[in-house]
Amino acid sequence: MNSTQKLHDLGQSIWLDNITRELLTSGILAGYIRDLQVTGLTSNPTIFEHAIGHSTAYDAAIRSQSDNDKSDESLFFDLALEDLSQAADLFRPTFDASAGVDGWVSLEVSPLLAHDAAKTLKEAAELHARANRPNLFIKIPGTTEGLVAIEASIFAGVPVNVTLLFSCKQYLAAAKAYLRGIERRIEAGLDANVGSVASLFISRWDVAVKDTVSPQSRNRLGIAVAMQTYQAYCDLLASSRWQALAAAGASAQRVLWASTGTKDPQASDTLYVEALAAPHTINTIPEKTLLAFADHGQAKQVLPMDGGEAGAVLADFDRQGIDIDVLAERLQREGAEAFVASWRQLLQAIGTKAAHLARSSAS
Repeated sequence: MNSTQKLHDLGQSIWLDNITRELLTSGILAGYIRDLQVTGLTSNPTIFEHAIGHSTAYDAAIRSQSDNDKSDESLFFDLALEDLSQAADLFRPTFDASAGVDGWVSLEVSPLLAHDAAKTLKEAAELHARANRPNLFIKIPGTTEGLVAIEASIFAGVPVNVTLLFSCKQYLAAAKAYLRGIERRIEAGLDANVGSVASLFISRWDVAVKDTVSPQSRNRLGIAVAMQTYQAYCDLLASSRWQALAAAGASAQRVLWASTGTKDPQASDTLYVEALAAPHTINTIPEKTLLAFADHGQAKQVLPMDGGEAGAVLADFDRQGIDIDVLAERLQREGAEAFVASWRQLLQAIGTKAAHLARSSAS
């Protein structure tokens, strides 16, 4: 039995944190689904910036669409929806077989809307309607304004991947927004089953503190935050509030581990995949990390439902001057800013390509 199969068998979903047109057209993604138990896919502005800006695979589509006087942003969403619709169709058998628990793909709203709830809600609804796929999540950041849009989107029946969560506190705020949205649907006599995941970013914690903590503390903070969050997640699923919603037909908002590629060259390249094995969760894994884990990774233990050593580890970081809440806010802010930067680079790359291809066609 291979290592990815072992994760699948213990109840953790493996999703691919990547999307390119080549992955789809070459059959590589289909191979990952068949051979490595990949059951979903995530994308973000940085991934698409690399996919479109550093490839010729999208040139024909850009050339054909750029004559329609579309904005660079509209052209991007056309390209992204084409890719993600194909990916959603590949995962549709998994979605159907799991009754909607698994088999999802994700598309993010414009990062420029991270602090505008009304526009986020509008764009989320529009993108989901355009995709016309039941297994497409719309990614909305768990910012203060994003939480408003998350609750409203869930109430409107739009499946949501809550992104840019960094702490247990931020996770719980997102989970409560999801619960409120479902509760409003039940009160309104609507179907309680609207899909959602909550994405907790892991490795960025360790990058942020690597130069300020003791050597023995390196690469331990992200895992400790995940352990603390997993305990809160398990407690929520056992709560009477959730049990009432489940009885009404709601599906659990699963925790998703994001940013699970190892950044420290001295650490194991499968560090976060091995450390975060846990039932009823998802690990969305960069392609390089997925292949490394399939080759030599091992899932030796499962996250404890009671938080394990998380409290002691976090207390040690506190003694070293790391304020978890303050750092979580900083990481969320910096993450949103990084996605904005990638978004602008992405749109610039599309505009530059469109102009170049137009000149080439004219000459």
